[in-house]
Amino acid sequence: MRIGPVILLLGTAVVVGWIAPDLSVRHGGDASASVVTDPVTHRESEATDDTVLVRESDGHFYADAGVNAHRTHFLVDTGASMVALTGDDARAIGLSWSEADIVPVGNGANGVVFGVPVKLDRIKLAGFQAYDVEAAIIPKGLEVSLLGQSFLTRLRGVRIEGDRMTLSGDS
Repeated sequence: MRIGPVILLLGTAVVVGWIAPDLSVRHGGDASASVVTDPVTHRESEATDDTVLVRESDGHFYADAGVNAHRTHFLVDTGASMVALTGDDARAIGLSWSEADIVPVGNGANGVVFGVPVKLDRIKLAGFQAYDVEAAIIPKGLEVSLLGQSFLTRLRGVRIEGDRMTLSGDS
């Protein structure tokens, strides 16, 4: 796998957060649902436990997953080392923090990224669940939560072919 596109994806996510801090992401539907299955952008394969995501017009892949039983909209970011939650998504899940909790949690294209390290009890995506997932709350500068490697490495596989990303759960 080439590292350049991965760095570009991560860098783009960070830059968008810094350039457009007031940009918001809308979530529709029932907030208690664990997973939303949209036949155009997110579907569970009938023959396997694979989840197929279709590339959106902005070039990225998105998925809705249940975090501690609350639906959260994610950009699937193979270049992010961990799951990163926006401040709004973290509050919606029931997580809280103070300014004193904010520490350096990583490095992005624009330097040090500040956030609050947390462990999520459960993330559910289609038929796959992961428990005790390392994550960080990024209170400022992140406009969409990132589904990063602390979740993705728990999957059996992640594959991109053309405009489709296949996430393979347990067999």
